[in-house]
Amino acid sequence: MEDEEAAAVLRTVGRQIKMWREAAGLKQAELGSAIGYGEEMVSSVERARRVPKPDFLDRADEALAAGGKLAAMKEDVERARYPKKVRDLAKLEDEAVELGAYASLHIHGLLQTPEYAHALFAMRRPAYTEEEIERHVAARMARKTVFDRVPRPLVTFVQEETTLRRPFGGRMVLRRQLEHLLEIAELRHVEIQVMPTNREDHAAVMGSFRLLKLRGGKVLGHTESQLFDRVISDPPDVQVLDMRYGMIRAQALSPRESLTFIEKLLGEET
Repeated sequence: MEDEEAAAVLRTVGRQIKMWREAAGLKQAELGSAIGYGEEMVSSVERARRVPKPDFLDRADEALAAGGKLAAMKEDVERARYPKKVRDLAKLEDEAVELGAYASLHIHGLLQTPEYAHALFAMRRPAYTEEEIERHVAARMARKTVFDRVPRPLVTFVQEETTLRRPFGGRMVLRRQLEHLLEIAELRHVEIQVMPTNREDHAAVMGSFRLLKLRGGKVLGHTESQLFDRVISDPPDVQVLDMRYGMIRAQALSPRESLTFIEKLLGEET
């Protein structure tokens, strides 16, 4: 696992499953057969090497007559499934009353479809396993709850035009991604803007970043690079990002013009 907090959760779950299995007088292969999983999967879960899916815990709980004690661990296990940096970022997003993001290389994570996200993670080098790809995609999709929670935060995006044209995953994936952008843009608390490639003025040529304005007035920045990502809390640095974001929103197409632009691109994909 990537962090001790998640590893501790999985070790606890693994020990509990082993304890209930042994109390029931079952071998790993017998439990696996009873719940529809292989012996190797049961062994890996008990040794905290694999993250059990909710279905695994539900079936194990029933087969071992655990009275809901194993099934109750699903929420903790689900959080442990996601990488630590994703969990930390999700916590900040949950506290935000306003989120703003500029994306220069690909569609922003909060706007991605599962297919588009899968294509991005599949291109990663060194390569992820299929299980790792699924884990990262699930973590990214889980963050979309920011669009549904109440009270609604104001969520704004500025996307480079090139991100709307690059066909990660193929033309059909891109088409569905553009359709999804139009669907998300229908939400009253979401605004999507496009930064055209032909703009001569551009205040964010240093790359992608985001701003999170939290309850209580605190403002944080967040940036990612090839190997690192970091939260920016120093007020002067956050002020610089805030200024740049305001400028690129003024330099980009308006939200209405941007939707027309995306619709035009979608028409080109038919």
